[in-house]
Amino acid sequence: MAQQKQIEREIIESQNNVSSRLDFSTLEREYAQDEVFLQKVQDLKRRYVCMRRTRGDGNCFYRAFGFAYLETLLADKVEFNRFREVAAKSKDDLVALGFPQFTIEDFHDTFMEVIDKVGGQCPLEDLLGIFNDQGYSDYLVVYLRLLVSGHLQKETDFFSNFVEGERTVKEFCNQDVEPMGKESDHIHIIALTSAVGVTVRVEYMDRGDSGTNTQHDFPEGSEPMVTLLYRPGHYDILYKW
Repeated sequence: MAQQKQIEREIIESQNNVSSRLDFSTLEREYAQDEVFLQKVQDLKRRYVCMRRTRGDGNCFYRAFGFAYLETLLADKVEFNRFREVAAKSKDDLVALGFPQFTIEDFHDTFMEVIDKVGGQCPLEDLLGIFNDQGYSDYLVVYLRLLVSGHLQKETDFFSNFVEGERTVKEFCNQDVEPMGKESDHIHIIALTSAVGVTVRVEYMDRGDSGTNTQHDFPEGSEPMVTLLYRPGHYDILYKW
């Protein structure tokens, strides 16, 4: 068992945080012996042209969201300006919620540095390089996790209804949001999309027998800026063009 876990860890560590664009043959090979998931891959191929894979290290939602959204900002100056204002103000918002400034300042500075590279129209290859630089990439993930934690705590009355295990929202954030490697669920997606005003569609690939994937938009009824693929325990990025 220990040897198997070591092999799995080595496989994960050998992957890039975010891959180049790939066609869906990568999923077809992975599910060659799985008829249910093969049907779901065919459904994706009818509606999307390609994907990017992310490293399965428990931070995949944040890396997938972060890269996919910043990629869109390279071609959308209006949305970039809106988001930069939100991001610049976010540190003060977190401090006002009780987060210690000296703890979050370095993460916020790195977050803004990367955002400003995007604003300067950095090449897409440079953005991919940033997300595959472990130091930069982890700082971005940490800050996105802090934004989720901050929003959950700001809206404690609402989110307390969704926290299981008789924990407070703050306890949930300390245990399941802020630590690196903790996987994300609906509550994290709702909080992040609300905190930064970015709409997301998630295509859920599961073992349902419909032959199609289930779509969920955050918030409901919105036009998605970013589309992610969710397979049990993992998020990747999807592209329509």
